[in-house]
Amino acid sequence: MKKCACLLMLCSVLAACGGENIYTPQAQIMPQHIKKVAIRPILNRTEVFALEDKFYNELYDTFLRNGTYQIVTENNGAEGVVVTTISRYLNVPVQYDSQLIPTVYKMDIWLDVVLMDKTTNTPVWREPAFLGTQIYAASTLPGGLTEQQARDRVFEKLSKDIVKRTVDGFGSVYSENKKKVMNNPEYTTITEPS
Repeated sequence: MKKCACLLMLCSVLAACGGENIYTPQAQIMPQHIKKVAIRPILNRTEVFALEDKFYNELYDTFLRNGTYQIVTENNGAEGVVVTTISRYLNVPVQYDSQLIPTVYKMDIWLDVVLMDKTTNTPVWREPAFLGTQIYAASTLPGGLTEQQARDRVFEKLSKDIVKRTVDGFGSVYSENKKKVMNNPEYTTITEPS
């Protein structure tokens, strides 16, 4: 009963204030002088070959589809540069059948993403442990995916998140705690053979 009375009192106080004193943070938006953005070739720090090429194409296409910023090369008048590093890749089975054959996998891909302001040579924003996750059934099951198909889905999600973070600003998406990722032996780079 006391909780209900306190809740009613709080609601009446907020209604009386008109919501004017409620804290709402300002959106962090791109600096006004940045109109052209370049996407630097992606650096792959994992043992998995050629991840960066497929991801670069997906990220580039996502920025083009969004259309908020003109996409140019870094030497062709770019005021902002997206710098991306694939820092971890983990693809492990999380469910098995009765013969101990994997049936469900979990894929995690971590990125370190920075949007650099070329005019001041300072970061506009940085997400040091950007995480993309996909849980998927093995390709031998109905509706299952191959590792490559799951990876494509993760790259699509990560590309959308990077564009959203660039266009909508701080708070639109966020990264994991970098210490949690880097200091945990569970988060080593592992992939299952295809």
